[in-house]
Amino acid sequence: MKRVIIAGTRSGCGKTTVTCAVLAALKARGASVSAFKCGPDYIDPMFHREVIGVPSRNLDSFFCGDDTLRYLLCENSKNSDIAVIEGVMGYYDGADGRGSAYSLSQITDTPAVIVLDCKGMSESIGAVMKGFLGYRKPSGIAGFIFNRLPGKLVPLAKRLCEELGAVYCGCLPKTGITIESRHLGLVTAEEIPDIKERLKALGELAEQHIDLDGIMRLSERECPARTAPAINAVTCGKPPVIAVARDRAFCFIYEDNIDLLKLLGCEIRYFSPLADSRVPDEADGLILPGGYPELYAQRLSANAEMTADIRGRINAGLPTIAECGGFMYLHDTFTDMEGNEFPGAGVIHGKAYRTEKLQRFGYVTLTAKRDSLLCAAGEKFPAHEFHCFDSTACGSGMTAQKNDGRTWDCAHTNTSLYAGFPHLYFYADTNIAESFVSACMDFKDKT
Repeated sequence: MKRVIIAGTRSGCGKTTVTCAVLAALKARGASVSAFKCGPDYIDPMFHREVIGVPSRNLDSFFCGDDTLRYLLCENSKNSDIAVIEGVMGYYDGADGRGSAYSLSQITDTPAVIVLDCKGMSESIGAVMKGFLGYRKPSGIAGFIFNRLPGKLVPLAKRLCEELGAVYCGCLPKTGITIESRHLGLVTAEEIPDIKERLKALGELAEQHIDLDGIMRLSERECPARTAPAINAVTCGKPPVIAVARDRAFCFIYEDNIDLLKLLGCEIRYFSPLADSRVPDEADGLILPGGYPELYAQRLSANAEMTADIRGRINAGLPTIAECGGFMYLHDTFTDMEGNEFPGAGVIHGKAYRTEKLQRFGYVTLTAKRDSLLCAAGEKFPAHEFHCFDSTACGSGMTAQKNDGRTWDCAHTNTSLYAGFPHLYFYADTNIAESFVSACMDFKDKT
């Protein structure tokens, strides 16, 4: 089973650019490629999907146990020639040993290729390489790709790799091909009009400058031993229909969450709060994911028929998960990026508003303070927060705790609702998905 992690020395070193370049080049060669993102990021997988034409998935060692990680990697790449996994932040960066690209490499026995941004360096490149190779033993690092490497330094990079016992996997020269950023990272692939042309150009650069054959050779590994997580189907008869908001405003969706709902026997119906007037009539459950509602606040608010329909259905007991951007949309009012205030769906009585920096960023463990849609009082599961907005009504149905011990109340919960800033990953605890689907079944049977 061929698999490789393309990791980096730090955030902003060019991991996504190099990963997309490699994916595009392999695709152009006719290879069947599966793509993954280490960690909880939503945006990078959208670029992977744009390149390879099928969903990219997440692998997160904070969310999942070792067996589940190995299962998800093998199951979602079983029909591909190679699995390419993009790392997160710097190679060793994570939460107390979990969540890092390094931990994923160790758990899944996947070799790592480190992207090193060479701007402003020459011999110091070797110091960075040596530090990464020696920081942990075994490091799992097989080779390096040198980003923004001047052509005259290629012999130096090759010599350093030989001296340090690593594979020279090539370089990516400085290029004018860019992917713009904003407050939560990169803009989404869908928002770039010439994205296909940019990705094609990156693939051509990779074919010229990156040793794709060498990456294929070092990626050969035995398929890791794994055990499928226990999944208890709770559906019978006609499957429940889960309506999932999916458009430019609501685009932060884990494909594994959708897959697990399907495994549990659900049918998925996508709809757009931007363009449609109602939630699908047959919906037995509703998911409002995160995204960028703040960029489309005026349009979302102007679609009063949709907000009224969502408010009526949630108040009538439709089982609903609303995460981050979806949670913001449910407020009485929410602001756009300029601070202009707009009416929301009016389910959460408060205001969601912009702040100047990330709020409560990172992994958390949620503990339920009462019985609710997802779990019983006292039960715990991991989640993730990533938002520049805050609320006057964050909720008090759960307690969030970071690894450093900090805690705060969050989320509005009852037997038919979870609405809060923390994002959920169902494979972190399949019981929360089962509980949600069970509630959707009960709602279907009552209606």
